[in-house]
Amino acid sequence: MTEQPDPPARPRRSRARLLLSLALVVLALDLGTKLLVVATIDRGENVRSLGGMVYLTQARNTGAAFSFAEGATVLFTLIAVAVVVVIVRSARRLYSTGWAVSLALVLGGAVGNLIDRVLRDPGFLRGGVVDWISVFGPNGEFYPIFNLADSAIVCGGVLGAVLAFRGVEFDGRRNRDRSSAARPDDAAVGD
Repeated sequence: MTEQPDPPARPRRSRARLLLSLALVVLALDLGTKLLVVATIDRGENVRSLGGMVYLTQARNTGAAFSFAEGATVLFTLIAVAVVVVIVRSARRLYSTGWAVSLALVLGGAVGNLIDRVLRDPGFLRGGVVDWISVFGPNGEFYPIFNLADSAIVCGGVLGAVLAFRGVEFDGRRNRDRSSAARPDDAAVGD
C-alpha cells in the first residue's frame, strides 16, 4: 500500500476583522446607551427597574473604575490611549477567536470611555464618563455605578485571564502544543 500524503493544512485566518467588528458593536451600544441616558434621565434621578434590582441613573465619573483617583483623569486617559494602540497593533497577529473576543470587549469599552473623557465636561482629557447602571439600590449604595463600557472591559479582562490561565496563545495554540511541536516524538525517545 502506498501512503497517502497528509491533506494540505488550511491557511490560518487572522481574527482582526472579528476583533474590530465586535469592538465597534460594543462601542455603538455603549455610546447609544449613554446618549439615551443623558437625553432622558436627569443627573441624580433614579429610575427603578426589575423590582429594584437595577436602577437607571446618570452620574459622571472623572476617575478610574469605581470613582477611584478622581484627580488623575488625564493619566487614565493616556493609559486608555496606550491600551487601544497596543490592542490595534496586536490585531494582525491574532488567530485565536477567544482572544479576539476578549480584546474586542476591552477595546470597545476603552474607546467608549475614552470618548467621554475627551469630549465631555469639564474639558479635553478630563471629561466625566457617563455611568448609569446602579444595582441593588439607587445612587450606587451597594455597588458603584457603571456603564456598558465598564462591563465590557471587565468581561474582556476575565475572559483574557481564563485564556491565559488555560495557556491559549494569540495564535490559537496552547503552550503545550507549542512545546510538543518543538520536541522530537516522546515515544521514540522511550524505545
